[in-house]
Amino acid sequence: MKQRIITGLIGGAAFLLLIYLGGSWYSLLVLLLAVIGHFEFMRMAGLQPWSIASILGYILMISILWPSLSFSTWLTISTPDLMIAVLLLLLIYSVLRKNQFHIEHIALTLVGALYIGFGFTYMAATRNLPDGLMLTVLVILGIWSTDSGAYFVGKAIGKRKLWPEISPNKTIEGSLGGLLASIVVVLAVNAIFGGLDMLQAFLIAVVAGIIGQLGDLVESGLKRHFGVKDSGQLIPGHGGVLDRFDSFLLVFPVLHLLGIV
Repeated sequence: MKQRIITGLIGGAAFLLLIYLGGSWYSLLVLLLAVIGHFEFMRMAGLQPWSIASILGYILMISILWPSLSFSTWLTISTPDLMIAVLLLLLIYSVLRKNQFHIEHIALTLVGALYIGFGFTYMAATRNLPDGLMLTVLVILGIWSTDSGAYFVGKAIGKRKLWPEISPNKTIEGSLGGLLASIVVVLAVNAIFGGLDMLQAFLIAVVAGIIGQLGDLVESGLKRHFGVKDSGQLIPGHGGVLDRFDSFLLVFPVLHLLGIV
């Protein structure tokens, strides 16, 4: 726990600094996280992370993410056309590999690219909005406070299991505690520093508190299916990029789809 707290504080401070700087600094961070996340996904799925098929997955994932990055103006990428090309090449590759690389592998490659590509796309796109700094900070604080609130409330009074088949340690009490923590922290920070309408801040907190936990359950389900404990070992005490950013990959897209940001 001590190592987890120390690395969390250092990593969190560095992450917030890059969010504050924005521009190319933040875009490079998001791009790096996406590439590492895709690597972790492919490895979890039992696919060679640097095979021809995986490289096609990286290309598709980056093409989805690319338009939302601050330095993307010098190169235009048509994602729909590239998606068709990648699909066709994966199908041809499965034939050339004589079905050692088969339809399930094609599906995993495409799902990984879409899941990670769109998740990080909306994370980058939020920072580019007029109130992007405040919006991004509030979303992230909502996610972080949900994680902390769920953990400590669950430890203290958690009795009823939330979803034991997927994540046996999570409790209903902890889940409600996480949601409450998100609402309190996001509304307090917004009230102190201003910038957003309180209703918008409240909706951000609710989505972060509910969808953030759902994103964590999605990642837990993937790891349980693939038979791994963590997606990676990049962050001491925290696992890999997908372990730390699983909530982000659902929260940011949902906020955009609902028109909250």
